[in-house]
Amino acid sequence: MIRVLVIDDHEPSRRLAIQTLRLGGYEIAAEGSSGKAAPALALVAAADLLVMAAGLADRDGIAAARDIMQASPLPIVLITSHADPSTVKRATEAGVMSYLVKPLRAAELAPAIELAVGRFRDVTSLHEEIAALKLTLEERKLIERAKGMLMEQRHLSEERAYSLMKKASMNMRKPMADIAQAILLAGGLLGDSIR
Repeated sequence: MIRVLVIDDHEPSRRLAIQTLRLGGYEIAAEGSSGKAAPALALVAAADLLVMAAGLADRDGIAAARDIMQASPLPIVLITSHADPSTVKRATEAGVMSYLVKPLRAAELAPAIELAVGRFRDVTSLHEEIAALKLTLEERKLIERAKGMLMEQRHLSEERAYSLMKKASMNMRKPMADIAQAILLAGGLLGDSIR
């Protein structure tokens, strides 16, 4: 069951959102009315999703959404009475995953939530893939630099330098990138440990 944090300073709107969410089978993790307190509440509520009003009296909901996405990212459905392009652009740049225009209609809430959760999952997956690719690229660069150092210092072929690094990796039960780092730190002179 998806746990939802609801933040809206307009009591009737918040009650309607909570009632609609409960009828839709969602669990209410917490509720609040403050844009200033929203990032802290998002941290402690352990919610899977945030439904938040854009126009909060004490702080702009879009600014609060941006802070939440930086501190403890989760899918955000923004509810607003403004459908103008600049508000939509700001919400998108803040990381909001779905957007509803007031008055809140029950039939639109579930699809907006599913869209937000799906988009968040996709974006998170892409960020993880990018991080993994960056790490792999950095490791390959490290291995290539270490291999080049061995080739130059020991007058080895590329194949032989790679073979020595691979053998050291297996013997020491360390990843190739760790061996490469050790070679570079030692200036390519690892003595008997890489023969």
